Order: sequence, then structure tokens, then C-alpha cells
Amino acid sequence: MQQRGPSLPGREDDVRAVARTLSATGTARTVLVTGPAGVGKTTVVEAGRLAAVRGGTKVLSLGLSTAEGEPGTAALVDAVCRLLSRIHDGRLPVRVTEIRRAELRTAGRDGGLTLLSTIGEVIADAANHMPFALVVDGVDAAKPATVSALGLMLRVFRPAGLPVVLTSRPTALADGGGDLALAADSVLALGPLARDDVRELLSRRLGHPVEPDLVTAVTRSLGPLGGNPGALLSVLTGIERDGALVEMDGRVALSEPTGGLRFAAEGETLSALGWPYLPVDHGRTRIAAVLARMVAAAEVRLEDLCRMTAPGGPAGSDIAGAVDQLLVQGVLSADHEGRLTFAVPALAAALRTLPATCEVRELHARIVRSVLDRLDPVVAGTGRPRLAGHAIAVGPELDDEITVPLLLAAAQRYARFAAPRAVGVYGAALERMRPGPAASGVLRQALELGLRHADHAGSLALAAPLFTCLDAAPADAGTDLDFSARAWSVAALHEHADAAGGPRRAALRRIPAAAGLVALGGWYGIGPLTPVVPGAAPEADGPPRGPLPTPAETRLLAAVVGGRPESERARRDLPGAVEGVAWDRLRSAAACGDLAGALEAVLGDRYAKVGDSTAVRYHAVVRDYLAGRWDEALAGVRRIELRGRTQDFSGVAQLARALAGEIHWMRGDIQRARAWLELIPETVSHPLVGRAWLGVRLTEGAPDEAFERGWRDVRRARENGMLAGLDRLVLRLLSYGSREGRQGDCARAQEELEALHAEMDSPMTRESLLLGRALLHGDVESARTAFSLVRRRGDRPLSLLARECLVAVGDNPQTWLDEAVREAQSLGASTFLRTMLAVRARGSGLKLSLPRRRAAPAELSESDVRLIDLVSDGETNRRIAAHMACSEKTVEQRLTRLFQRTGCRSRAELAASRLDGSLARLGLLPDGRALDGAGEHVVSSGHLETLG
Repeated sequence: MQQRGPSLPGREDDVRAVARTLSATGTARTVLVTGPAGVGKTTVVEAGRLAAVRGGTKVLSLGLSTAEGEPGTAALVDAVCRLLSRIHDGRLPVRVTEIRRAELRTAGRDGGLTLLSTIGEVIADAANHMPFALVVDGVDAAKPATVSALGLMLRVFRPAGLPVVLTSRPTALADGGGDLALAADSVLALGPLARDDVRELLSRRLGHPVEPDLVTAVTRSLGPLGGNPGALLSVLTGIERDGALVEMDGRVALSEPTGGLRFAAEGETLSALGWPYLPVDHGRTRIAAVLARMVAAAEVRLEDLCRMTAPGGPAGSDIAGAVDQLLVQGVLSADHEGRLTFAVPALAAALRTLPATCEVRELHARIVRSVLDRLDPVVAGTGRPRLAGHAIAVGPELDDEITVPLLLAAAQRYARFAAPRAVGVYGAALERMRPGPAASGVLRQALELGLRHADHAGSLALAAPLFTCLDAAPADAGTDLDFSARAWSVAALHEHADAAGGPRRAALRRIPAAAGLVALGGWYGIGPLTPVVPGAAPEADGPPRGPLPTPAETRLLAAVVGGRPESERARRDLPGAVEGVAWDRLRSAAACGDLAGALEAVLGDRYAKVGDSTAVRYHAVVRDYLAGRWDEALAGVRRIELRGRTQDFSGVAQLARALAGEIHWMRGDIQRARAWLELIPETVSHPLVGRAWLGVRLTEGAPDEAFERGWRDVRRARENGMLAGLDRLVLRLLSYGSREGRQGDCARAQEELEALHAEMDSPMTRESLLLGRALLHGDVESARTAFSLVRRRGDRPLSLLARECLVAVGDNPQTWLDEAVREAQSLGASTFLRTMLAVRARGSGLKLSLPRRRAAPAELSESDVRLIDLVSDGETNRRIAAHMACSEKTVEQRLTRLFQRTGCRSRAELAASRLDGSLARLGLLPDGRALDGAGEHVVSSGHLETLG
């Protein structure tokens, strides 16, 4: 955990400006570096000082804040005399004597102007005999009178030939440093860091690249301090103390701790970060700690303050007064309805760690009772649903007869505009209700709401009341519990949670449709296959309704993983058959174990295409993998992995691990590929896992073992009836067999592909069969047809193999080889280049020419892409600087670097390369996408002339 050097990312121009000022000895130039606390003023000045010193400049510091004597000229004299003592030219006694005599002569007269004039002359004389520059850091730490004296001296009696750099907060300038601001020739105002600079700062601090989600979480926790380096590092220290950092794939990710991200500082350090009215021993700090706890538990409004009582005082008096001060200081904010929030969430989280001055639960109770004294619980919950949070925070002290009606009324009101909150309130009410028809009805309302709004995490949190109701219900659980069990099972599938183990499995067996849904997970790589057979579920009672799969749809989702006869039978059982594009999408999703994609194909418009469940995230990973956006796919896998490790309700997407291993194998990072694959349990028998392992084992140089294990995975998948996606594993066996000259394995693989196509008859099995024929028999037409089909479907990884086939059997192999090399380079598929294309090139006597690698990183940052887009829109440097919150000089420097990296010579050429897709084809864009179709920008020739 090291921070490289004293400089901050994004402050390079500021450091150079300070260094130039300090190095210009002989020139009386004054620069004021200003900005809020923690913004990096001292770091910038220190970096500039070091640069000046390395250039041969002598730089001295004026210790204004540590000076002795009365604030004002006396303190300034003490500081200047200490400064002169560090100049060793033999004239120290003369200079000090001159200043002291002037101090005695002017005591009590003319406001010290003669003394300030003498100080300026003496310092100028010292700078003339031994040139040096002066730094005055932390002016705001000195007394206002002393700062005013220094500002007056620099403004009226400036030492000739002395460059001066000062640092101060803007508040200090307003409180008495006006002369200091007027004395400055230029003011260097440090603003917040840009997002890219924040990411670089955190990466330097942690010694590894950081995930974008970590940057987002840290900046969000800081609110208006999101770009403040001091605040960022304080929160990062708090994260490290909480043990909330996880390293995956060489990147640092965040496992957000309970209570949220917080400052690592205590009261004094919080004050240094910009909250000067929050010392540790101040009563307002303790009241702020109480409010932080209350705001985290429930919605608090200004009108509630009068109902709260602090110990030893009248109702609401001290709390209301403290809130007024905190609102004035900006610690708290209130919206138009009076809701109180903390401007900086990390500050609220830090305050919650401090001791509270009173019983917070009692304050919640007073708010609730003050309303219930006037209103019925149902009326109160309907009109003021926020009371639910206060009632939950009170706990068992409120009677169930009062709390349950209030919570149910509030949940029904929240259901109209805040579904996740409503599901949570329903859960709190169910914890107080006894099992029975009433509880079953409430449970159904909650799970139906969660299902409709894709709140799968909230639905899973209702496990305890669900299984309590199931255990207490008779043999015929009833329609409410039947629906609830099925809805909860769908949520468990989405979150890859263990819904088939222990007592839960026994309870769900009573609901055959729910048991079928639970068993569905095994067919999509979500845990092991279970003995529960989806086909045993009864027919759907009535037409499909909502996002809940009917038993017939569940059977189709499971059957499509197997052979064609079973899936065709299941498809005929549906009231509205899945046809055409939806049918192909379903089979493609089943081949990848993409449950969310399969549900979307079967349910159509009934599927809730929202939420961030594990299944939805894996669906995005599959989409990015097939489209060749592998960096995004790996980022998605890391998010899934982190979610599974840190959330009690979420499992792990095993097939996401397999895709991560596949991508790393294709990119030549065998160590990371194996690390991902070793996380997958042996019980997961999906062909996608076997395919990834086969590639890794072959690259490690163990072909016999790799083929043996590969054929074992094929047999295992067949025994389990898991045929979807098996063709890709067999095709890899054939592809490597043809390269290694294993004719027996090739013939066996081709027979297996023909059998699979006869059993499945899907677009994917057809592609695999055609590619196998091309490799085994040299069938050029099969290779061309397969390549056309694969490219139309948008499967970039398989298109590499199709190009390899055309290199081996095509009539223009050199052209196909060059195209395959470009495609592999854009994906970063170094293993494919080494193990496949190089072998084919040597075997055909072709020339394998690899593009030269760039010295700079190949991929542009998000900020670089945004800059290019602004240039493409014809914006001037001034407008670009305004958009990106930087200086025009910085814009010009970044454009120069972009010209060097992209090879463009002008703004017009840079815009054209962005718009015609050249940057995307070179692999320079983060998302790998060119602008085409609906996203195409059209630029007129006149526009390009303007850009030029």
C-alpha cells in the first residue's frame, strides 16, 4: 500500500506552475494557491518546491502559524527572524538588529507600516545576496491579524526579487486575508479531481488498478467532496480498516461494509476536512451522531424535531437548535418537504460510530406515539408511510396490535411508488404476524410486488416467514402459499441462491411447481442437478399472468437444454408457442446457461427487464463475451463474484467463472484462467466449464490428459441430459485434434457433432457441424456458410475459429489469415494467435505478420473518448474545458497526446477516425464499439473544416 511520490494525479499543471514561480528567483512574483481543505494545496506546493530545488533553487519556508508573539506584526517579526537565521551569509546580526530597532521605534504608532517596510527591505536584501524563494504554507492556520500583516507587507512593501508562493483556504481569505488575496499576482484555485484522476489516485494508494465500482462508491459516499483528495484518502483508509477491499484479477474491488463507507477520522480530523464546527467534545457532534443513526433507520423531517426530547431539557429544544446550526454549516440539508439528509454520507457513517447522547430508540418511539395519539394506525400508516421506519426502529416496545396495521398500511402506500421499500415493510410486518391465512395473503402481496419489480433480493429476504407459513399450513397449502413459493423460487434462481438444500427443499416439495423451478437451476449451471424432475409439475391453471413462469413454461426452460423431441413436446404444451427468433434466442441462452435470457425468450413482454440480480448480471456478461467486449465481461464477472462473496442472499454464477477462465485463456493468461476455473465445484457439469478446462489443459502442454478429460466431460454431459452447448466442447476437441494430427479424435468428434445436430437441430449445432466438416474434410463451402452464420449471429469468439477454418481450407488463405490476425489482436486473443493461427500459417506456408504494438496503452480512457466526442461535435477548447472541468491548456495537452496515440494529425482527422469506426477497429475504445446504425454521427464537410 504505497503512494508513489508526493504529487497528485490531475495536478501536474499546477505543480509546474508552482515550480516555475519558485525557480524565477530575482523576480518578485506572488502566487496564491487556494482551495478547500483536503484538496491538495500542500502536496502541490511541496511537489513544486522539490522540482525547483532539483533545478538548483533555494526555497525557504516562513513558519507563520508557529510564530511567537502577539498576533499581527509581532508574530510576523518572529517568523521573519527565524527565516533569516537560515540564510548563512554572515549578515544575520545586521538584519535582525535592523528589524528589532524598527519594531521598537514603531511600537504603538502608524499601525506598523514603517516596520513592515523595513521587513520588506531586509528580506529583499537577503534575497539579493543569496537568491531564494519563499513558501508560506497553511496561511489559514495563523491568526487573522498576522495574515493581514503579511498581506499588507506583500501588497505595499513587496521584497524586490523574491518569488513567494502561499497556500490558504478561501474561508481564511474572507475572514481577514483580503490583503493577501490582493497581494497575489495570480491565484491558483485547486478544484476537485476528475473521475479519471480519482481512479488514478486510488490505484496509486492501493498499488493495484481499482474497479470502476470502487471509484463510484467512494465518490458517492462523499457527495460534494467527491473529488477532494483528502476526503478520498480518508474514506479509503476507513475501507481498509473495515477489511472491505477484495483483490480479484489483479484489481481491487469493494465489499461495502455494513453501515456504509465512512471517514476513518475522529472529530478533529473531520474538522480538518472541512467541518470546523464539529470538535469531539462539542454537544452538536453528539446530537449529529444521534441524527445520523435516526436518518439511517427512518425518514426524519423537520416537523419531527419538536416531538423529540433530549435528556435534561424541554421537548426538542437542544436537538432543534443543533439542527439549525448543522443546516447553516451545510452538514445537514433539507428538501422542499423537510426531509433531513447528510450532505456527505461518509460523514454520517463516521458519526454513527461515535457514542450517542441519548436512547435513539426512544426518540423513534416519541415520533410514532405523537402521531398515534391523534390518528388510527391504519390512517397514520396510509397518510404518513415514513412512520413505518420509525416503528421498525422502535422494535418490540410497540404492541403488535398497533404496529402491524400501521406497517401494512404503509407498505400498501409505498407499493405505489417505492416497491423495494414496500417489500421490506411487508417483511417487518410478517415478522410480527402469526402463520395463517392473513399472513399468507400478506406474503403473497409482498412477493408479487417483488416479482413484478424485479426486487429479487427483497423477495429472498422473506424466506423466514415463507417457510414458517409452509410448515404451519395443512397438506393443501392454498393458492396464496402456492404462488408465494413459486415467486420465492424464481427470486432464488435469479440470485443463484441455494434453494434446494435442507429443510427448504422438503418444504418446497409440497408445491410441485415451486420444486420444478428450484430444479431448473441445475440445468443452467446454478448448483448441482437435483433429482426433482421439472416435467413432473402439473399443468398451468389458467392463462400465464405476470413474470412468474407457468409449470409448462418451466418444463420448456428445462427441456430446451436437452434433445429436440423433449423440447418440441414442451413447446407444444404452451398456449402460445415460442417460435422464430424467440426460439433461437432460447436455445442460444440455454447453451450459455443464461437463465435471464431464457426467461426473456419464453416470457416475452411479461419478463421484467430490470433489476441487478446475479442472473441479470450474468446475462450482460454473456452478451459482452459474444460481442467481444471482454474487458466489460470480466468486470461483470468480478461484480458477480464480489456480490456472491459479500451478500448473504446471493450465490455465485459458476458459468461466469467459466467465461472468465475462457477469456483469460484466449488472452494467454493461463494462471488467472486456472484460478477462475478451480473455483468451480466438480458438481457443476455444464459443457461450458469443460470447454474452458480443455483449452487451459491443452495450452499447458498436456494433450493426452486434456483430450481424456474432455471426452469424459462429453460423456458426463450426455449422461445428465445436458446437450445445449455441448457442440462447442466437441468442436474444440476437433479443432485441436486437427492441429495436433489426432485423426481418431477428429473422426470421433465429427460423429458426435452429427449426432448432436440430429438431436438438437439448432443454429449453433449447425454452425459447429459445418466448421467440423471444413476442418476434417477441407470443405470450403461449409466454412464460408458457417462464417456467414456466425457473423450474422454476432458470436465474435466463434468467428475466430471460422476464420481459422478458412485459413486452413479457403481459396484465399493469406487474406483470411490477415483478417483473423486483426480480429484476434482487437480481442487480445494472444493464445489463439500462438496456438492456432501460427500453426495454420506454418502448415500452409503463409506469412504471419503481426501489427506493431503501441508503446502507450492500447485502450483510451473514458475521459479520452469523451474528449474525442466533444471534438467530433465541433466544440472549441474553451467549451470543452467547461464541459470537462479543466483548463484550456489541459485540453490542448490532452489533444496532443491523443494525436500521438491515434496517429491523427488534426482535429478533423481525429473526429473522422472516431466517426468512421477506425478507433474501434484498432481496439482503442473501451467498449470496442464503432458508431454505426442508430448511433451514427453524421458530420458534414463544413463541420470537418470547422474542426480543422
